[in-house]
Amino acid sequence: MNDPVPADPPPRCGLVAIVGRPNVGKSTLLNALVGQKVSITSRKAQTTRHRITGIRSEGAAQFVFVDTPGFQTRHTVKGAAALNRNLNKTVQAVLGDVDVVLFVVEAGRFGLDDAKVLALVPPGKPTLLVANKLDLVRRRAELAPWLKGMQERHPFAEFVPLAAKDAADVRRLLAIVEPYLPEQPWFYDEEALTDRSERFLASEIIREKLFRLTGDELPYTSTVVIDEFKEEGTLRRIAAAIVVEREAHKGMVIGEGGERLKRIGTDARVELERLMGGKVFLELWVKVRSGWADDEARLRAYGYGE
Repeated sequence: MNDPVPADPPPRCGLVAIVGRPNVGKSTLLNALVGQKVSITSRKAQTTRHRITGIRSEGAAQFVFVDTPGFQTRHTVKGAAALNRNLNKTVQAVLGDVDVVLFVVEAGRFGLDDAKVLALVPPGKPTLLVANKLDLVRRRAELAPWLKGMQERHPFAEFVPLAAKDAADVRRLLAIVEPYLPEQPWFYDEEALTDRSERFLASEIIREKLFRLTGDELPYTSTVVIDEFKEEGTLRRIAAAIVVEREAHKGMVIGEGGERLKRIGTDARVELERLMGGKVFLELWVKVRSGWADDEARLRAYGYGE
């Protein structure tokens, strides 16, 4: 008598939110989970400003990861109240939609800003405590009392210590998340990596280079707007404006003899060509738009709230 052929596992698909205070490594984790950059990373707090969807299809499961802005608790920059409200509204909307929440903290640390984000997680929503930056913890034994304290704060479904840059840790996290995805057909094709357009990804990559090359000189209220995006076969022609609040900020971006702006453009172009698999012709300008971050109409025009 032949053994029965095991049935294929049913397809699973679900939305997974990645939440936490600014600079705990959410965007780095999202990129690692997807296997390609879909969200920008920077040392500067608050570089993720939009709901970014990254997709990973593995076996019978499709994970649809949603990166969010770090909830604004401290970075209430003067003249940026509308931007801060918009970012916080995005976080709250995402949490209401998803099937699973990855609450990301730095391993061994939990402060007031972390607590404010955790308070937003709806009761009863499966929530995994992701203790990131494990590679920076010198004494692993000290995590036990910290973990006990965390479990007293919230009924976490799982505890996952990891380093987002470790491929084995990322695979382990995927395996832990999979059972929490609903049994249902996939939302996207198997090859899909993100639901964001190339135009949007271009603005994000330029903004990443802007923040990386200006360090702490430039306020986080600076942004990037794509004025033109044309496809000519495998060639992309992109014209973009870096929008800053003041004339002094414009000088910071341009740099002496235009060198910094040139470097921002070169670094962005190289990465865009790698991402899009073809030549990119990139033109950058710097524009001063005082008060844009506290202007609801201008925020909508610049793509916030999408």
